Amino acid sequence: MKLTDIKAEISPLWAEKGYQMPRFDIEAVREKTKEEPVWVHFGAGNLFRAFPAAVLQQVLDTGKHDRGVIVAEGFDFEIIDKAYRPYDNLSLLVCLQSDGNIRKKVIASVTESLKADARFKEDWMRLAEIFCSPGLQMVSFTITEKGYSVSTDDLGRGLDPVLVMGKVTLLLYERFLAGALPLTLQSMDNCSHNGDRVKAAVLAYASRWEDEGLVPPEFLAYLQDSGKVSYPWSMIDKITPRPDGKVQKLLEEDGFEDHCSITTDKHTYTAPFVNAEETEYLVVEDHYPNGRPPLELGGVLYVDRETVDKVERMKVCTCLNPLHTAMSLYGCLLGYDLISAEMEDEDIRGLVTKLGYKEAMPVVVDPGVLKPDVFIDAVLNRRLPNPFMPDAPQRIATDTSQKLPIRFGETIRAYRDRGLDTDDLVLIPLVLAGYARYLRGIDDEGRVFEPSPDPLLAELRAIVAPLEVREGKQDFSCLKTLYSRQDVFGADLYGAGLGERIEKMAAELFAGPGAVRRTLHKYVSAR
Repeated sequence: MKLTDIKAEISPLWAEKGYQMPRFDIEAVREKTKEEPVWVHFGAGNLFRAFPAAVLQQVLDTGKHDRGVIVAEGFDFEIIDKAYRPYDNLSLLVCLQSDGNIRKKVIASVTESLKADARFKEDWMRLAEIFCSPGLQMVSFTITEKGYSVSTDDLGRGLDPVLVMGKVTLLLYERFLAGALPLTLQSMDNCSHNGDRVKAAVLAYASRWEDEGLVPPEFLAYLQDSGKVSYPWSMIDKITPRPDGKVQKLLEEDGFEDHCSITTDKHTYTAPFVNAEETEYLVVEDHYPNGRPPLELGGVLYVDRETVDKVERMKVCTCLNPLHTAMSLYGCLLGYDLISAEMEDEDIRGLVTKLGYKEAMPVVVDPGVLKPDVFIDAVLNRRLPNPFMPDAPQRIATDTSQKLPIRFGETIRAYRDRGLDTDDLVLIPLVLAGYARYLRGIDDEGRVFEPSPDPLLAELRAIVAPLEVREGKQDFSCLKTLYSRQDVFGADLYGAGLGERIEKMAAELFAGPGAVRRTLHKYVSAR
C-alpha cells in the first residue's frame, strides 16, 4: 500500500483497511488544473493538507467542480522535495475522532507542488504563468502569522525579495502586467483580521517599489482597488499536530508503507500523512472579484466581514483560545505533556469549564452562524479530551505574551464596558497569576523547566527572577511591574480592580512545593 500506487491497480487492502479513496478522475483534474488554474496556495505544511486541501477533496468528490489546488512553498523547500514530489503530491489524512474511531482518506486534490523562489527557475516560471492566467480566482495562505512579516532589509532588495510576501507581490506585478486581472488574496491563517495582514504586507512592497521607480503608480492603485484585488478576512480552527508515532505504528500495521516522518533542516515536522482532529471550522468573508471555488460544498461558511469578526471574537476571546492558554500554563506547572490527559485532571477540567461557562460566556459575541454554546460544548467534551490528539501544553504555551491581550484582556474590558462587576472574576485572575509562576520555570514539584519560546520571554522572566518557590515571607513587589504591563495583558488590571487580587493569587502559587495544586484546587472548588 503506497500512495504512488493508487493511480495504477489499487490493491483490495485499501478498502479492507478502511482507507477512503478519491472519487474523481485524478488525471483529468490535474490536466484541467494545469490548463486553467483557479487556486494556488502558499504554505505546504500540515494544516494545508489536513484542511483546505481536504475540503477541496470533498468538493471534487461531489463531481460539481473539476479543478484542484496548486501548492507553493516559499520558506522551507525541503517540504516539496521530501513530502510532496516523492509521493506524486498525494497524501493521507488520518482523522482522529474522540469516540476512538479513525478515518483514513487519501487526498489527491493537490495537482502540483512548486518552490516559490527565483533560484528554482522552472518552478518560478510556472508560478508566473499561473498568476497570469485570467481564470485564476484565489491565492490563499497558511504561512503562520510570522509569514506576513516585512523587513527593512527585504524591502531594500528591490525586485529580488526573499520573504514570502515580497515574492507574492512580485508575482502580482506579473498579473498586473498581464492586464490588471482581478484576484483574491485569502489568508487562512489563525490570526485576527488576517486579510489586513496580507494587504499591509503587499502594499508595503508595492509602495517601496513605486517610490524607487521600479513599478508604475498604476500597480499600487491596482492593489488598492477592491474591485480588482480583495483581501478577505477568515476564521480557521483546526488542530493539526506534528506526525505522531502512534499513528505511524497504526499505518505500518495496516501495511501502508508511506508512514515515515520527515524533519527538515528548518525544523519542519511533516510526513506523507497528516494526523488531525475531527472538528474544523472555516468562516470566510465572501468577497471575490474573479469568482471562487465552491468550497461551501465542503463545509466552508461564506459570510460578511462583520460576521467573520464575530466568529473570531467568539473563538479567541471565549470559547477556545482562553481555555487553551489556561491549560497550557497549568499543564506545564503540573507536569503534563498531553492536553487530553489534562482533561482527566478534575482541577484543570474544572478550571477551563468554569472559566468558559461562568466567566467568559456572559460577554461572548454571538455570530449567529455558529452558536457559542454548541462551539464550547464541542471544545470541552470532544476536542480537548480526545485521547488520540497528541497535542501538548508546551506547544500551546508558545508566544503566550502575544496571546494574553486578546484571550483575556478583551473579556476584562468587556466586563467594564457592559457595567459588569469584575469582582465576579476569579478564574481569569487565577490564570494570569499562573503566568508569573510559569515564567519562573519551576513546576509544582520544584523541577526546573524551560518555558516555551516567546518574543518577550527573557524580558518577562527577568521581572520574576527574584521570586523563590518556598514558604514564608518574601518580597513580591516585582509582581506590580509584571501586572502593570498593558502590552502583555491587554487591559489596565489595576484600574479594573484585579491587579492586587492577581498578585495575591500569584504569591499563593509560589508558597513552596505543591502550592500550584493547592491554589488551583482552592479557587476552582470555590468557583
